[in-house]
Amino acid sequence: MSRSKRIIMARLGMDAHWRGSIVVSRALRDAGMEVIYLGNQLPLSIVETAIQEDADFIGLSTLSGNHMILAPEVLRLLHEKGADDIKVVLGGTVPPDEIIPLKQAGVAEIFGTGTSLKKIVDYFRS
Repeated sequence: MSRSKRIIMARLGMDAHWRGSIVVSRALRDAGMEVIYLGNQLPLSIVETAIQEDADFIGLSTLSGNHMILAPEVLRLLHEKGADDIKVVLGGTVPPDEIIPLKQAGVAEIFGTGTSLKKIVDYFRS
């Protein structure tokens, strides 16, 4: 029997918008996944926790626009620490012209505002 997927959920930097990350965390938990909710964190804390907790995913929430700097930093730190197997997913307000550069940097998936919880849960299940 395999263990349930383990997801670290965090808001990047000092992003004060918390509602979306809480709603998504609860939906993932209710779907049988283990969610470790960190709240506001900087990249190093997020990566260290993901490694310590043997996470499958890091879910990052952004609404304040700092994702173009902090999400690639999370990816860089994962690579530096030999934890490239942890997938990084980003959710929140991401302008369309930033999606391709973020995916090229290594973000596995991006869920913009208004994405259905079903679509997010289905992604993590697959």
